[in-house]
Amino acid sequence: MAQAWKCAGLRWTGEGPVLTWAGGRSSALARGRRVAFAVAEGGVRTCVGARGNACPVRAAVPGRSTGARCEECARLDRAHSVAADTIADDPRPYRVYLAWFGPGLVKVGITAQARGPARLLEQGAVCFSWLGRGPLMAARRTEELLRAALGVPDRIPYAHKRAVRTALPGTGAERSAEIAELHARAVALGGWPESLTPEPFRGVDHAGVFGIEGPDRCPAAVGEVAELVAGGAIGGALVAAAGPDLHLATERGVVVLDTRLMTGWELVSAGGEPCAVPVREYREAAAGVQDELF
Repeated sequence: MAQAWKCAGLRWTGEGPVLTWAGGRSSALARGRRVAFAVAEGGVRTCVGARGNACPVRAAVPGRSTGARCEECARLDRAHSVAADTIADDPRPYRVYLAWFGPGLVKVGITAQARGPARLLEQGAVCFSWLGRGPLMAARRTEELLRAALGVPDRIPYAHKRAVRTALPGTGAERSAEIAELHARAVALGGWPESLTPEPFRGVDHAGVFGIEGPDRCPAAVGEVAELVAGGAIGGALVAAAGPDLHLATERGVVVLDTRLMTGWELVSAGGEPCAVPVREYREAAAGVQDELF
């Protein structure tokens, strides 16, 4: 019987995306490499627990959940979270950033300075610029200032990011123009916290890192994996990776796999099996850009 592994999620390093597995093992992912796995027949997806602790009841979780946690573990995980705004006394320095995912898709956010650009890679930001740095609460107030004064959101649904990812402007200057203009408007605002130090605009472009620019850019995706299921399998060459998403060239065309759907399942290696998981197909707009999902 093939050995089963539990995926612990995707992380980004200086060398690129890495799949991590329970127990500490990891698998570096390079474009062109075949990624293939299956879920055993009769398999059940179980809660991944909270903050390094296993779920005490090994609760079953839905296949479409990107959090892979039961209600109680999700509550515990968010009880001590900067993202959930439940921490006010973190002494570490933080940075405020502006991130761009496609035309009209710009957000403001904060991340611990020590993490560098990792948070931006994890979110699939095509380009970004730092806006300022300072204590946590000063960074949080600046984030709220931009939301209130300029209408900049702090969240963008992944479905919106995926829908435009393979039809982006061709140059880094074009891709960064929107956040450059927004950066100038943001630094001109009054009401910045005194303890936050503004940072000059410096656009950082991830299109090459993700594999979505140039002559070798990945083809437009035909759909995305809706969920994994017991007995299902998927395999294909990795043609791009952005945030938690892997773009796999399958026999059905390029399909996007959100690796957060892998956590909680017992997975085994697969060979040449066809794409046998539910796929939500994209509807293409007349201009050739992916529009909303079915």
